[in-house]
Amino acid sequence: MCAEQPQRQPQTPSTAFLEATKNLIEQRVAAAQEEHLARDFAVDAYPQQSAVWAGVEAAVEEVAGDLEFIVGDLHANPEVAFREVRSQRILAQVLERHGHSVELGPYEVETSFESSVSSAAFDPAVHPSVVIMAEYDALPGIGHACGHNIIAAAGVGAYLAAAKTLSSAAAEGVEGRVVLQGTPAEEGHTGKEYMIRGGSLEGIDAAVMVHGFGYDIASHAWVGRRSATVRFYGVAAHASSQPYMGKNALDAASLAYQGLGLFRQQMPPSDRLHAIITEGGHRPSIIPAEAQMELYVRSLSVDTLMDVSQRVEEIIEGAALMAGCGWEIEWDPHPMSLPVRNNESMVARWAATQARRGRVALPAGTVPDSLAASTDFGNVSQLVPGIHPMVKVSPADVALHTEAFEKWANSPQAVAAAVDSAVGLAQVALDLLADAALLRAAKEDFARAGGKVGVDKLLPSSSPRTAR
Repeated sequence: MCAEQPQRQPQTPSTAFLEATKNLIEQRVAAAQEEHLARDFAVDAYPQQSAVWAGVEAAVEEVAGDLEFIVGDLHANPEVAFREVRSQRILAQVLERHGHSVELGPYEVETSFESSVSSAAFDPAVHPSVVIMAEYDALPGIGHACGHNIIAAAGVGAYLAAAKTLSSAAAEGVEGRVVLQGTPAEEGHTGKEYMIRGGSLEGIDAAVMVHGFGYDIASHAWVGRRSATVRFYGVAAHASSQPYMGKNALDAASLAYQGLGLFRQQMPPSDRLHAIITEGGHRPSIIPAEAQMELYVRSLSVDTLMDVSQRVEEIIEGAALMAGCGWEIEWDPHPMSLPVRNNESMVARWAATQARRGRVALPAGTVPDSLAASTDFGNVSQLVPGIHPMVKVSPADVALHTEAFEKWANSPQAVAAAVDSAVGLAQVALDLLADAALLRAAKEDFARAGGKVGVDKLLPSSSPRTAR
């Protein structure tokens, strides 16, 4: 009998880079806060702005109890993507209790919802429409560790406040429409893209939503993401008696994995490529006839996202050729997420709203672009002007998608974030209706950034690439 071998533990990852990044962020935050104190956040907007903003603040305070209820209730009852039936119903009930009709399951997504309110003389051919988006799906296993319960509360609160203010004397003469869309299935999916394909952005001029984080950030990077399943097809053979009669699919997968790793040297520093081999045979004595990989590609721009995707395909094909195997790559079982395009005119207005709430909404670049995730709001922001700011919920060192953040997502800080965000989202939405200069600037920013970019234009065909 062999002596029992001691269990070897993995090395502890070095925290040197994290510490250096933390120090850099702290320096940038201090500089941004100093600049914030020296700034005048007065904005040249429509004459009624003061009254409208005050009306929004009062309206949000009136529904603060509802927002606290949403934060706590959704947190206690998390539901994963496309199964958010209870969450959808709870949010609809809050809206209905305040006198708003709610459509359940619009745009061919069963767990979505929509409500809208218009000014008295609203004409869709003349007056703008702004959509406020609310997410409410959770993560498998760790619930609302991304804080979508806070997003839902902020969106509902913003809509209720905007609706009440729009119908008040404070907004007399302001014409337009405010829409609330419940957008399910963001985690691991692209619910918003499915809704877009059903027509959710038709007639919409701008979109706003917010996300919890460890900092208040007006404009932060969100990378686009594509996913793919890769299959290699070889020829099975006995690995001892006739190995020369086989073509090893696992060899192809191994070569592809190494090729992808080497490719990282030439990728832009903010881009990411992750891959795993999920299948690679059943017995050592049999040369594997099939192998499978799953991979993600992430990038800060649409063009580089597509460039990296093409290079990945070339690496897969080359690995298959070296091993003498066939191959197949199936991109995007769920539609890809595009990078978020933050509209700087709208971002500036958001920063002004948060200054009134005592928050310093940090400018773009304060937190490095390399600390970026993906969201399907990117698909929205590539079709209409939009913002996706971050609101501080937790300490800075608490990461999203962790058990620690899940706890912070149901805290007094989470409720405060929902309330402050509701105020800001409603104020930006109403400003876009009332301030023609702001809406014009937002549309000009959008056009300069490249105009409309839709997934359907990037991918005219969704069929798998195959060579066997």
